[in-house]
Amino acid sequence: MTLLKSNFTDPDAITDTELARATIEGLLARLPRGVLLLPGRENAAASAPGIFYSEIIAGNIGYVRLGSLNAANLQAMDKTLSTFAGKKANALIVDLRASNAASDLALAADYAKRLCPKGKIIFTLRKPAARQDRVFSSDRDPAFRGLMMVLADGDTAGAAEAIAAALRFYDKALVIGQPTAGRAAEYSDFSLPNGKTLRLAVAEMISPEGRSLFPEGVKPDLLVEMSMADKRQIFQLSGEKGMGPFLYEAGRPHMNEAALLAGTNPEVEAAEAAQQRRGRAPEKPPAHDPVLQRALDVLTSLEVYQKR
Repeated sequence: MTLLKSNFTDPDAITDTELARATIEGLLARLPRGVLLLPGRENAAASAPGIFYSEIIAGNIGYVRLGSLNAANLQAMDKTLSTFAGKKANALIVDLRASNAASDLALAADYAKRLCPKGKIIFTLRKPAARQDRVFSSDRDPAFRGLMMVLADGDTAGAAEAIAAALRFYDKALVIGQPTAGRAAEYSDFSLPNGKTLRLAVAEMISPEGRSLFPEGVKPDLLVEMSMADKRQIFQLSGEKGMGPFLYEAGRPHMNEAALLAGTNPEVEAAEAAQQRRGRAPEKPPAHDPVLQRALDVLTSLEVYQKR
């Protein structure tokens, strides 16, 4: 800094104001999960809360997509878990791929209480300047006992990341999908004179085994790639069609035994070529959820193994 100030050809470009501005820009770039500069509250677009969704898959596997961690979805989760018991669901897939940060951390912890053992720590909130950590523990018996899988990705943020870590620690649940957002922290907003808002991570979430979840998040046990656009399209359509149509990738049809062995399909390839000549693009394959399919494959394999 001293060399720049004393030798740069344009001294006005390295004033204290410019250095302060460069420092802030550098911190925003280097601490993307911990420091955010937001537009004014009146201009910030509020995202619609994700809704809760559930169904029974393959006859005995419960599937719950928690959505936003709010009171309405928690009530829906309680109702669903009670019905799963009557339907003899012996495995559960917890989909956290649409679960975002919640300002009410106690409410977010209530979700994990439905699935974690009573008396166990779900997560701990640790502030650098605080004398004592804030601990969130389960005070009730779990509503489900059995095999469990957790689905997560970059849309899994905040307390949802802590829930994923707790389910993996206590229920031995496999986390399948992609790394979480790395925003497992409590944030505070500060209004700036120019109308914008500075959002800072002021406390980090600690997993039950004592590991900080900020800013690294939760890494999956089984990495499965899937585009966010495809996932959000499937979630939107599942309200009408259920998740069944998106579980298994549609195979390319083969017209004869030779084509099947060769892995080709001359008839279909010829039809696609004709479509291209007429200026029509080949039909896009139907949407497919490889993350959920992988969870089902693992559960099915475990069930077969346990019956041997």
